[in-house]
Amino acid sequence: MTTAGAATPQALAATRRITGVALASVGGVAVAVQSRINGELGVRLADGFAAAVVSFGIGLTVLLVLVPATPGGRRGLVALRAALGAGALRPWQCLGGVCGAFLVATQGLTIGSLGVAVFTVAVVAGQSGSSLAVDRAGIGPTGRQAVTRQRLAGAVLTVLAVGLAVGDRLGDPGTLGLALLPLLAGVGIAWQQAVNGRVRAAADSALTATLVNFTVGTVALLVAFAIDIAVRGWPTGHPPTEPWLYLGGPIGIVFIAIAAAIVRFTGVLLLGLATIAGQIVGAVLLDLVLPTAASHPGVNTLLGAALTMVAVLITAVAPPVRRRPPAGSPGDHQAGVSG
Repeated sequence: MTTAGAATPQALAATRRITGVALASVGGVAVAVQSRINGELGVRLADGFAAAVVSFGIGLTVLLVLVPATPGGRRGLVALRAALGAGALRPWQCLGGVCGAFLVATQGLTIGSLGVAVFTVAVVAGQSGSSLAVDRAGIGPTGRQAVTRQRLAGAVLTVLAVGLAVGDRLGDPGTLGLALLPLLAGVGIAWQQAVNGRVRAAADSALTATLVNFTVGTVALLVAFAIDIAVRGWPTGHPPTEPWLYLGGPIGIVFIAIAAAIVRFTGVLLLGLATIAGQIVGAVLLDLVLPTAASHPGVNTLLGAALTMVAVLITAVAPPVRRRPPAGSPGDHQAGVSG
């Protein structure tokens, strides 16, 4: 009886972790689709910052209607204000949207030249190493997690897999230079996922955490866009008429909400790797089904996508790492509560 009772929490934790991996992979596919949409929007508007403002602005508008209209959203706003007032949540932990804004801006600025595949490998390279560091520092709601051999192997294998998938596109020095922007965006993603998880824990609402992310991101993008206009002038492109080019923001809502909800079960590294797997699969499918001049998936691309899934599996089956949440962090206490 005691053995069965002791095994139940472990089985529940494993189920949550596996479910989290599956949801994160779906979120990764959504990011690949969002990248294609925002990249095309940036080309049509002839300005990546303008495309990012449109994407984030639409997402923020949806959330400003949705969050106050739902009981959970309203409770989340009250809880968030209380957590900030009590010091349980630090103001800097609400700034994850800045990194999300930078990622969306790089989509509009670089994908037209790089393509989704090369953009993805640059993001992955930054995200994998940063996820290890963020987990080790205990920035996320799961607290500090050791860099075990299995977790390190999963991260390294992911980078190698994505390199294999798009290696034939990395020989151009100009491409490598432009890829620095999504590389830096990838570094920021891990930190964004970690602090958004903190906000979700404090508010007990993934929707509220997503609203905070989009509010901060939109403000950051408006400042960047104003500077862009002052330096280069008003965008020379024209708003496209196709409705699907305005879906980047709503897709971002889904991704941010999923990540904020499940990071407490997966940790930042596993969440990042599962998202990467979804991104690779999504990028390959997009290049196959809706090819562009910059996309030409071959055998290496398919092998790299498969190897990425293996890397995620290696990390997913790793035994849970015993960790001690940072002192004085109510979010870590809430992280163990289903919500």
